[in-house]
Amino acid sequence: MRVAVYGGSFNPPHKSHAMVASWIPRSGAADMVWLMPVFEHAFEGMHEKHLAPFSERMRWCSQLAASLGPTVQVSDVESLLPAPSYTVDTLQFLALRYPKHSFRLVIGADILQQTQSWKSWDVIAENFSPIVVGREGYENADSLYPDAPVFPAVSSTEVRERLMQGKSVDDLVPDAIAASLRESHPWKL
Repeated sequence: MRVAVYGGSFNPPHKSHAMVASWIPRSGAADMVWLMPVFEHAFEGMHEKHLAPFSERMRWCSQLAASLGPTVQVSDVESLLPAPSYTVDTLQFLALRYPKHSFRLVIGADILQQTQSWKSWDVIAENFSPIVVGREGYENADSLYPDAPVFPAVSSTEVRERLMQGKSVDDLVPDAIAASLRESHPWKL
């Protein structure tokens, strides 16, 4: 089975995450998507990266996956690896643990410029055939990935900011996530 590994903070997941996860199996880029929240972000404390508890982000991702159907699942594999787990380590772990599957990494065109600072990006690019998706308002690296679809520029940061201001996030997050966020949001920024 071809599995698209869609990692990220998911702090919280939003509608663009849902659109990407839904699009991948329909596009034929992979048979299944595994949403994979980071256990501890490699950049925690930098770039304003402060994460809600892993259990909460897993719950949100499970709610998202349930709303998208059987081709989208959630994996807690990052909680099993030494923290912080770098993308290449996670992908290599998955390849060893699930030898009958092939894995592809989902990556946004908005962070392509950052990949040169990633641990072993060349290994990822060579062995885990990235699925590049565009993000509205960002350079899409058309020369490298001319067929990358472009998804709305929604960010988890914007969702958190609205929540802290007491504003609605219903237009930014799937219904199941909105209901959960109305009940409680665990971060204190």
